[in-house]
Amino acid sequence: MPDEFDDSEVIGLGSVEVEWCAPLDRDEPPVPRDLGHVDLPDGRSLAWAEYGHPEGDPVLWFHGTPGGRHQVPPAVDEVALRSGFRVIAVERPGTGMSSDHRYGRVAEFAPDVTALVDELGIDRFAIVGLSGGGPYTLAVAHELPDRVVVATLLGGFGPVRGVDAVHSYTRVFRFFAPGLELLRGPLGAAFSAVIRIADPIAAPAFNVYANVFGFADRSVLRRTGMRAMFLHDLLTADDVRAAAHDLALFTRHWGFELADVEPPVVIWQGLADVIVPPSHGHHQAARLQRGELHVRPGEGHFAGFVEVESVLGRVREVWAGETAAPLSTTRDD
Repeated sequence: MPDEFDDSEVIGLGSVEVEWCAPLDRDEPPVPRDLGHVDLPDGRSLAWAEYGHPEGDPVLWFHGTPGGRHQVPPAVDEVALRSGFRVIAVERPGTGMSSDHRYGRVAEFAPDVTALVDELGIDRFAIVGLSGGGPYTLAVAHELPDRVVVATLLGGFGPVRGVDAVHSYTRVFRFFAPGLELLRGPLGAAFSAVIRIADPIAAPAFNVYANVFGFADRSVLRRTGMRAMFLHDLLTADDVRAAAHDLALFTRHWGFELADVEPPVVIWQGLADVIVPPSHGHHQAARLQRGELHVRPGEGHFAGFVEVESVLGRVREVWAGETAAPLSTTRDD
């Protein structure tokens, strides 16, 4: 067998011919198994991308701020296949192919999700939310307790108002509420304009962020597939006005209290997170009825996001406990 082969060389092994191919470039974004949208009752559309097992137990995946339906861990498809999950990444209004819309409260996202799962023929489901997707994850769990099996927060942002306000510097954000509401439209338009012209500088900008500002996330952001995923997600989204809507809504009361969220909520929190302080994870876990906190010492904002196998593994464990029906001890004679 020669030491080197070109891309077209064929090695004969008895009656079997094996074609030598160049190694695949693994630094690519995850490829969804399906893409689509649902039409909402008021004429708007909500877009989604599907990964994993097409007939698996459904998991809705809510992106961060900013983000879209391609903002999923690079290994999500293969991990979801192994664990038997159908992962559906949902774009919030004003991002990608989802129609722009202004909610008054975070809780108002739940009726749109209801329309989506009804259209897709889904009864019960789990939810995973990254960072700015955290508030929406809790909102859906609160509003649809009979349909949400388990919710998961990955560095989820906590409340800044009311009895649930996190003891953190983020409380000052409430004072920006009037300005963010006033600038919601212009700021969203500016975000989208930047994304549309960012292609030539996107990769260098990501590298600068990872090397200079990544802190505890530096090694995670350098992993194969992470840069490709984040850049592909933002550059193909085109419209990211949802980020401005998120900022405005997070400074308001969310429309529910954490103590009223009934489904179990698993929280993954990096203790070196400089984007969402660790106090957010601890505080929310303590306030929720069935909060479960998993801390990651020395890790940053994407600690749970990159450990998708552990995250979905815990979802599977909770799912089994929440959906298992006891065997009947009676018998018909």
